[in-house]
Amino acid sequence: MALLHRPGRPAPAGRPRRLARTAAALAATLALLPPLVAAGGASAQEVPAADVDVHVNTQAALGRLSDTARGVNAAVWDSHMNDPEVAALMKTADVGAMRYPGGSYADIYHWETHTAPGGYVAPGTGFDAFMGTVRATGAQPILIANYGSGTPEEAAGWVRYANVTKNYGAKYWEIGNEIYGNGHYGSGWEHDEHADKSPREYARQVRAYAAAMKAVDPTVKIGAVLTAPGNWPDGITGEGDPGDWNHTVLSQVTDVIDFVTVHWYAGGSDTSADTAMSRLTRLPGELREVRAQIDRYAGADSPRIGIALTEVNTNTGGAQLTARPNGLFAADAFMTALENGVFNVDWWNTHNGPGAITTVDGETDYGDMGMLASGSCTGDVCQPAPNTPFHPYYGMKMTGELGTAGDTMVAAASSAQDLSAHAVHRRDGRLSVLLINKNPDAARTVDLAYAGFSPSAAAPEVSRYARGDSDITDVTDSGASASRVTVPPYGMLTVTLTPKSGTGPGASAAGIAGTPRLEAVTDTTARLSWAGTTGAARYLVQERDGAHTYLVGETTGTSVTLRNLPPGSTHTVNVLAADSAGRLAAPSDPLTFTTGTPADAACTVDYHRDTSWGNGFVATVSVRNLSDTPITGWTVDWDWPTDGQSVSSGWNATFHQSGRHVRVTAPENAGPLAPDGASTASFGFVGANDGPNPDPTVFRLNGTVCAGG
Repeated sequence: MALLHRPGRPAPAGRPRRLARTAAALAATLALLPPLVAAGGASAQEVPAADVDVHVNTQAALGRLSDTARGVNAAVWDSHMNDPEVAALMKTADVGAMRYPGGSYADIYHWETHTAPGGYVAPGTGFDAFMGTVRATGAQPILIANYGSGTPEEAAGWVRYANVTKNYGAKYWEIGNEIYGNGHYGSGWEHDEHADKSPREYARQVRAYAAAMKAVDPTVKIGAVLTAPGNWPDGITGEGDPGDWNHTVLSQVTDVIDFVTVHWYAGGSDTSADTAMSRLTRLPGELREVRAQIDRYAGADSPRIGIALTEVNTNTGGAQLTARPNGLFAADAFMTALENGVFNVDWWNTHNGPGAITTVDGETDYGDMGMLASGSCTGDVCQPAPNTPFHPYYGMKMTGELGTAGDTMVAAASSAQDLSAHAVHRRDGRLSVLLINKNPDAARTVDLAYAGFSPSAAAPEVSRYARGDSDITDVTDSGASASRVTVPPYGMLTVTLTPKSGTGPGASAAGIAGTPRLEAVTDTTARLSWAGTTGAARYLVQERDGAHTYLVGETTGTSVTLRNLPPGSTHTVNVLAADSAGRLAAPSDPLTFTTGTPADAACTVDYHRDTSWGNGFVATVSVRNLSDTPITGWTVDWDWPTDGQSVSSGWNATFHQSGRHVRVTAPENAGPLAPDGASTASFGFVGANDGPNPDPTVFRLNGTVCAGG
């Protein structure tokens, strides 16, 4: 009998455990976007009145789907890992990546002897057998080099065997699994035999691993382990360390790595499906913070460094794991992560093993974090036959209905919290929209509207996964139209539309512009450039706010300077090429940037996070007046970058928070702030964060924007 495998922890032998909002856009001088279209179409049946609005904008690209977008984990303790049915199922679901040898087992696993001292290795799970499954699936391997008990030389030997001896072409190599869980911060589940378990030592070793492995095959991509912002031990500075895990590691390795890996589990004390799905709203901010951290240390080289979410699931045990709600979560999580800048998402796990048995939505939930049944039992309750898909498998498979490698994810926004919307503009011009109804009791009728896309009069193709469906089901004849569809309770629909003839990017003689690059930025300006494309008569720069876009720049060249931007504001832009007839090509991949603060400001504010503990922190703020007159009765204002940040209590000032906005007022009888920086006012507070905790980007003293301290 297999036990519930919890992330990050090796088990005793024989009993394996699982290891934006952007600022307001500049005033547009031309209205070049097509009007919002609510497209109609004949329907065979009466459709109820809509109670949800979904807006899709094909001119707001979120990035291209990679060939490794959808992935799964595979573990050497899983005796069914290489069953022929696994490859067939994963190929059908368009799985492009398979991660091996299995979470924290990676840090006790020796590839050459196929052993994991202290753990259990199932027969038939060796590297060559795994690669047979990878090849039969048509996927790529993501391999975890043993950091905990291995060496750079052992990892280099694995590269040599995989890519020189066997010619497997293994491209992606992580250095260890959850190494921040090695006990350095007081909690230890990850095996690590290094005497020094600090992030500095991990960074030093990453450099050694990268040098040894790339000496064998310079084409391999090396990944360093980060912790997800807002999740333990993010923000905690260990004894003797210069900073927390992420900042310490990134400050030393960005020149030798090619990607970073993070793990994300919905977590929380409430393990209900509704809570898990609602916590997905935190993921975009956490991924943006990972990118901001890479930007800080890699600078202009940052776009070269990818982000992989190599483990994701609802929870690490005790949640509703195999039932329908986790299938909805899987689809929503895959697309949310991919839309927010990752190139790969890997579900934990292919097979895992049963845990607590519950009943969810009228079905048995086996408490199993796998996508496929292992056939094991908890007491007298046994799973279905091995490799029977659980609901999360169909959630992942539904995202394959939405789009494949090379297709473009585009912005989609829903008016209802319990209905998620994701959209992909296909390379052949079609548009697919995935609608996920997280309401267990009520169907949701959705009005669909489009910007940048004109649907044809043809009925859309519709795929459904809902109660009563044993697989993704074609329901094209159900009466859905391009403008209105009904999504069953706890159900998913993918609606695929064809474009009206002569419309869309396919009608333009221009190609796709290159991804914009940030050449220079000040407090109020940003200079962008991009690679030109054939057939372009001019280029439009559009800023995205949710699923809406605004023209902020136009040029016949391949660079533009955006002006009059608010200090400390964040912007996401795409570039679109227009041909001589004004027809727009597909948008470039997006660029997100943040403006600075004035170099010649009349004040400075130094914001310093003194300590953190995952969901809370202590900060000290110091203010100086650089003007030539004293300031009496001062106020300091800032806005938190995310919704989950707040001030809990403070000292040496009075604090008031409304929404994200914080106002701090000088205490009674406070002396004036002397001119020319001759005195400093300091105050501190205890803060809380539910999710990522980025620093505020701009501070104002009595309404005047200040420079950083």
